[in-house]
Amino acid sequence: MGIFYDYYRAADRRAAAEKPEIPRAVEKPVRGGPAFDAVDAKGIDPEMILGRLIALAREIPFSFDLVQTSTVHPPPEGAPATMEEWEALPDDSPYKDGPGIEELSPDVRDTLADIPDDRVDVLVEQWEHIEEFANIPPGDGYLLETLTGLRDLARRAQKENELLYCWIGL
Repeated sequence: MGIFYDYYRAADRRAAAEKPEIPRAVEKPVRGGPAFDAVDAKGIDPEMILGRLIALAREIPFSFDLVQTSTVHPPPEGAPATMEEWEALPDDSPYKDGPGIEELSPDVRDTLADIPDDRVDVLVEQWEHIEEFANIPPGDGYLLETLTGLRDLARRAQKENELLYCWIGL
């Protein structure tokens, strides 16, 4: 197993955090669960791997703080502040096992939305050569599908004046 990342759009943090235990990129919403416009990005985390794509799209050097996120769930105001508070949390606490939800900054949404069709293939070729993808065979189509899915999601979010969020689960 691993960590899974679903990118989705929502009108605000409250809507983004609805039923946080349910993955966002599902073919058929869970009964009573929210339905999101989402992309299953499997192992593509916001800070490192998505950050490398953002750097390539902007044609700038990568840095770890390129993709700014804000924690939506679990609520930061309830997070343990000390080691004693951390150790006192129950094993099933979302602060220990998740899931987590991060809000991506508008500039990330806009960078993705602004990727023109004629740059997609070049960006995929550059992106597939980052160290984190060393074990993924080049040209298998996964990165092209993911990049275009993220770009199109960002365009829909931009059009509706929504933000992008990342659901993180085990």
